[in-house]
Amino acid sequence: MPVQSHRAKFQVSGQMQRRGFLGAVAGASTVLALSDQLLIGSLPRVSAAEATLDANAVRFSDEIEPLVRLLEETPRERVVAAFAERIRGGTSYREVLAALLLAGVRNVQPRPSVGFKFHAVLVVNSAHLASLGSPDEDRWLPIFWALDYFKSAQLQDINEGDWTLHAVDESAVPPPHRAKQAFHDAMDRWDVEAADAAVAGYVRTAGAHEVFESLAHYGCRDFRSIGHKAIYVANGFRTLQCIGWRYAEPVLRSLTYALLNHHGEPNPSKSNLEADRAIEVTQERIADWNAGWNLGKPDSAATLSLLQTFRQATPEEAVREVDQLMRSGIHPQSTIDAMYLAAAEMVMRQPAIVALHSATSTNALQYAYRTVGSDRTRMRLLLQNAAFLPHFRESMRSRGKVSGIQIDELNAESASNDLGDENKNVRQIFDLVGRDRASAADATFRYLSVDGPAEEIIHAARQLVFLKGNDSHDYKYSSAALEDYYSVSPKFRNRYLAGATYLLPGYQDRDNGLVQRVREALS
Repeated sequence: MPVQSHRAKFQVSGQMQRRGFLGAVAGASTVLALSDQLLIGSLPRVSAAEATLDANAVRFSDEIEPLVRLLEETPRERVVAAFAERIRGGTSYREVLAALLLAGVRNVQPRPSVGFKFHAVLVVNSAHLASLGSPDEDRWLPIFWALDYFKSAQLQDINEGDWTLHAVDESAVPPPHRAKQAFHDAMDRWDVEAADAAVAGYVRTAGAHEVFESLAHYGCRDFRSIGHKAIYVANGFRTLQCIGWRYAEPVLRSLTYALLNHHGEPNPSKSNLEADRAIEVTQERIADWNAGWNLGKPDSAATLSLLQTFRQATPEEAVREVDQLMRSGIHPQSTIDAMYLAAAEMVMRQPAIVALHSATSTNALQYAYRTVGSDRTRMRLLLQNAAFLPHFRESMRSRGKVSGIQIDELNAESASNDLGDENKNVRQIFDLVGRDRASAADATFRYLSVDGPAEEIIHAARQLVFLKGNDSHDYKYSSAALEDYYSVSPKFRNRYLAGATYLLPGYQDRDNGLVQRVREALS
């Protein structure tokens, strides 16, 4: 499937008047005025005909190809200005989002891991979620950040060989009546070439939900790439929901390629590998489930008991425990609450990259769980989510110190009944973040326990990401954690958000320089 090409790099010429872009952050209010308005001068348009696309590369439809080419060929220092000019000329939010995703899947290889430079693709939906949750005046900011971030990933890919997603081999695409089965057969064999052709045929003949179910089935199959496979399934489909299913084929070909990544290992279908042991247990446990599996009763004691299990169980033991709880009459939400709490607790215990992915993977797996239609696929996703958490816990041990803090030990006994000004208290929370994470978590929990509005914390955190975020993980994590607050049961959601503050940005963090970078791009 992979093809390497060396594309001509088109340099944009012309002058750009320097204009203001973002306002200053001032005062103690949670609402940070990040931008007043977008004032763009003139910039020469870039014709797609002026750059040469490799003959073997996948091509997109006529209405989006020129915009993708603009992103690919415009130098990084001018890409924000170039897209600002297009937006002023009528290019829509959806078109820019589509160009971001498609440029990523054509130009960035999801190997040797579905992470690293490939975050330029994974982060598109996170930037989109941040935009949806922002006031109108800030809505473009995450997208401009993602445009700039793509250029850095594109450069890294060029330096590593300049991989390009090639056009599908049409002679290998199965006929419509065989496409779905051909796809599943190829995925089960870990056959990259056959799966690439099969998914193209599958997308052309089946509906979006049916295809999503198939890919969700494989996205949770294994822990390789620390959860990025599941993240790509969820984030890819969520972005397609916004930009349109007509762009699905190249995206899902890239996704299929990513799902089959087993770098440095023999073919998993012919080997007994540790990464595949949990799915074997999961398959055994769901074999005899019936339609009444989700009719149990919520039980907070069961949630806390399962949380303790996640602190010490193996992946296979975690699968069996979740299975047993639901067979005993516990509602799935009680097990889901334990998964969210376990992920947030790992963030508290080691606020770093591995624990971060326990939260973003759980977000992705739970999105898929809520979206697919088959009971068996839903159970598979739930049990594999349980299996992933011990994998993350053990992976953390090789990354340094892991504290023994427990999320269920947070308490609100010292909470004041008189919070005073809400914005001041939220300001105090984010003054602590980055300097004293434990105190920030305690302050968050106390604030929420006396009915401080969670929306104020969420809004402040999101806008601080715009101002302080330096990495794709800042967007991925914050979008996942802030969204998942509402997916946790009311009894536990305050603990979840308090734990999540360990990896949110704070006022004391260094600014990311976005203001200056944008102004330089517009000069």
